[in-house]
Amino acid sequence: MSQVVVTTWRGTFLLDGDRVVHSELAPDDDPALLERVRARRRGDLTPEEARMLASPESRSWVTGDRRLAEHGPRLDARSPRILSRSDRDTSRLRDLLLRDAEQALEESWDPSIHVEEAVRAASDLDRVKNLIGERLGSWAGRDAPGLDVEDHARAAARVLDEEPLESSLGPGDEALRSARRRLAELYRAVETAQAALAAAVESATPERTPNLVALLGPAQTARLLAQAGGLDRLARLPASTVQVLGAERAFFEHLRGRAPPPRHGLLFLHPAIQSAPRGERGKLARALAGKVSIAARLDQNETPVRAELAQSFERRRAELKARRGAPKRAKGRAGSAPPLHGASEHR
Repeated sequence: MSQVVVTTWRGTFLLDGDRVVHSELAPDDDPALLERVRARRRGDLTPEEARMLASPESRSWVTGDRRLAEHGPRLDARSPRILSRSDRDTSRLRDLLLRDAEQALEESWDPSIHVEEAVRAASDLDRVKNLIGERLGSWAGRDAPGLDVEDHARAAARVLDEEPLESSLGPGDEALRSARRRLAELYRAVETAQAALAAAVESATPERTPNLVALLGPAQTARLLAQAGGLDRLARLPASTVQVLGAERAFFEHLRGRAPPPRHGLLFLHPAIQSAPRGERGKLARALAGKVSIAARLDQNETPVRAELAQSFERRRAELKARRGAPKRAKGRAGSAPPLHGASEHR
């Protein structure tokens, strides 16, 4: 029967049946034990595990721990992972695990979440403003048949007496007149809140993500962060996923066989891609996505702005533009020379 290697928060043990044949005990102080709890959470080996598995005989052992199986022992799900219930269920271990969880939460906090919330709030307010504006335009149009009901800002101005509106409301309808003014004031308040959110994003984004802002600008960077779910997740995404962020609906339509694969998502908002011919947009989006992936990782590591990222993208853009203006090559075998005049076709 194979010997079993088992690790606990107190150390690492080699079992032969019910007998402990070798042990590597962890230090009995809280900081050292807490560091070992964190190492196991990260998937790393503790010093005791590393010493135990350094034995040349470790490949003949079995273990129920996948972490240990990657370093020699054979994985066997039936093997024990703890020595006893009492070793696992202790108040000291519970305290260590709670402290580790608290630190893990602190480490996972992404400050860009505030930018993400601001972008989503602005998007929510945009829907709210449209709903209020549609109702306001319809209501104001009752007293001004020539008013364009789609011009919500002008409807608000007329209701607020900035452009006098001949009201059909009588003296006894003051409550309705007041309510309509409150609706126009609400429309203006939403506009003010949206402007404040946009200004906040413009000022906060460059400080948190300078490399991304150098490539995309503050507004588009903020939208991309919101779509990805924060800087930490954006930095982990491959360039191919970054390229189509924001085009999830089109992507799923493609998977169902109803549409071609999307070539770009939010990156289409970049002026260089918007202004490019249709045939070049996918190539530019692919090039930009690669630079965005690098920029996100640089920002995650708080690296100063790398100007060469934007310069490299501009070179790619210029290259595609130059190809657009170059004459097309005649079809034929590459590198083949035209036949000499008068030469025979047959030897």
